[in-house]
Amino acid sequence: MKTYNYFFAILIAFIAFGCGNDDTSDDNMPTGLDPLEYYEELNISYGPDDDQKFDIYLPANRSTETKVLILVHGGGWTSGDKADMNGFRDIIRQDLPNVAIVNINYRLANATTPPYPMQIDDISAVVNHLKSIDNSYVFSDDYGFIGVSAGAHLSLLWSYAFDTGSDSKMVCSIVGPTNFTDPAYLENTDPAIQALLDLYGETASIAFLEEVSPYHQATSASPPTVMFYGGQDPLIPTTQGTDLRDRLDELGVTNEFTLYPNAGHGWAGLELLDTWLKLKLFINSHLE
Repeated sequence: MKTYNYFFAILIAFIAFGCGNDDTSDDNMPTGLDPLEYYEELNISYGPDDDQKFDIYLPANRSTETKVLILVHGGGWTSGDKADMNGFRDIIRQDLPNVAIVNINYRLANATTPPYPMQIDDISAVVNHLKSIDNSYVFSDDYGFIGVSAGAHLSLLWSYAFDTGSDSKMVCSIVGPTNFTDPAYLENTDPAIQALLDLYGETASIAFLEEVSPYHQATSASPPTVMFYGGQDPLIPTTQGTDLRDRLDELGVTNEFTLYPNAGHGWAGLELLDTWLKLKLFINSHLE
């Protein structure tokens, strides 16, 4: 079945060290786009860095009411590529044909360049660029986010703390870190987990860790949030999902939470099918 095959393609989005890049580039804004026709454009620049590019896929028969899903890849803030999210792109195009898709790259962190605020600034730059072209390309400034792993963290943090225009109408976290002050992180003895935390400062203060934690930045105005986590994830403790769920409940923010007890940092088969069915329903309820 065609739909089911796409779920195995989506699994690519869970791979931390994705690779690949599209080779089409066009930095000039097109003219005379017909909103009745499907349109796609790859590697649109939104900044001077080579990583500051996104792909856009616009449905036929779109209007200024057409909603936009922004895809944010994972990779531990230091790796990954928008190509890792192509499985999501494909299933969205098939099952949500009236939604526009923006699949982004962002600048990657390294030993001398921390992820924050650089990668949050990149999401802001993407949104600002989209607003500058939405009349020419024809779509709305109502956005939903789907992020995986580090991309989920960035999607949550931007939507909760940096969305000054209240443009984020829903956000999806798939195995995303949410709280760097969680004892499961601060008291961990796992070198792999510690290596990720060190990107945010080996001697970072609690105040700073709260600043970069969606859990601590959530407010009653945060957008509807849907979350998916694996009970055997070696990098993301279950409390990263359950604590955010409980915090959103306290704030009265619409949210849904799914835990797959036997899954790790990604899953396939019936669990992945379940993820997409729940996510699709959530998108239909809060974005369209």
